[in-house]
Amino acid sequence: MPARFTRHSKQTAGPGQPTEPGKAVASGEHHPLTWKLLLRRVVVVGVTGLVIYLLLPKLTRVLASWPRLATLAPAWMVLALAAEVASFACYFGLQRVALRTSAWFAVVTAGLTGNAVSGILPGGSAAGATLQFEMLSAAGLDTDNTVSGLAAISLINVAALLALPLLALPAMLAGIAVSPGLLHAALVGIAGFVLLAAAGAVVLHADWPLRGLARAIERLHNHVFARHRQPLTGLGKRFLHDRDSVREVLGRHWRKALLLTTGRIGFDFGCLLGALRATGAHPQPSLVLLAYAAANIIELIPLTPGGLGIVEASLGGLLVLAGVPSSSAFVATLAYRLFSYWLPVLAGGPAYLLFRHRYGAAWRRSPAHQTDK
Repeated sequence: MPARFTRHSKQTAGPGQPTEPGKAVASGEHHPLTWKLLLRRVVVVGVTGLVIYLLLPKLTRVLASWPRLATLAPAWMVLALAAEVASFACYFGLQRVALRTSAWFAVVTAGLTGNAVSGILPGGSAAGATLQFEMLSAAGLDTDNTVSGLAAISLINVAALLALPLLALPAMLAGIAVSPGLLHAALVGIAGFVLLAAAGAVVLHADWPLRGLARAIERLHNHVFARHRQPLTGLGKRFLHDRDSVREVLGRHWRKALLLTTGRIGFDFGCLLGALRATGAHPQPSLVLLAYAAANIIELIPLTPGGLGIVEASLGGLLVLAGVPSSSAFVATLAYRLFSYWLPVLAGGPAYLLFRHRYGAAWRRSPAHQTDK
């Protein structure tokens, strides 16, 4: 889940009290609908509609493969489902490490609920992350640890997805033919990983980039909104504090975080391979990895909730470029998305009810659910 920067006031938290980022997220701060915000949303919806329109032929072929799910090999489908369950287990394990908690129940239920909200609402990533934060706070997790932990998870996941094409480099160097489309996607991913790694190294070890960014944001905010809102100050200290928290998470537990991140992506990729084998296809794993990496890079662009429609269309077409027969590529894509997207989204509702059953009293006392009179 993407990390979010929150507006801070001049006030500071006292001992044992949540800091302003925690309060801002937990309070569910709302802003009035302005014409700029409305225009931005119209542009996002328009771009999303255009992208889906361009990908509509492939998306239609994917959806038309629905009846063929009954013809897939049951054993491979069970293995694909088991791989996806293992992938989510690794993801929740990574969250426990980043959030510095041993609680499984709160992490799993809050994670499934936030994932469901992110997957069904337009622009739902922020709403899902906010709800997840509120649930973790109601479960008793420290607000500062939660903010920095979610930021660390976001950084790790993006870096890992961009690094995936590096794993296919040996196969490409060995002479395996790669279509230009997959090659370009691999180069984009590798370039993005290099840039992110370089920027991350600088930010994690130097203060001046964050101080400069904070000053620029404060000047812009105070110049544009000075008449309507309290001036923004102290953002540099907050950025450095969050950076140090992220660095602590990555520094003390980097081996475990690396292992769990590898497991999360590896098992998810195994789910896709299992779905392909269930169709009877025997593709080259390195080329499928490139298609998988490219589809995940596309999913990083928040055009639709959870990449709905865009991932199905792009992954199906990319698998065809990887040498998978089109009939197998589209039905395997549908099976993979059933396990990796739809089942976790459907699990969000029961997870939320289980959380409410255990933490109902604390949930009702949460500041985010108290109405200001």
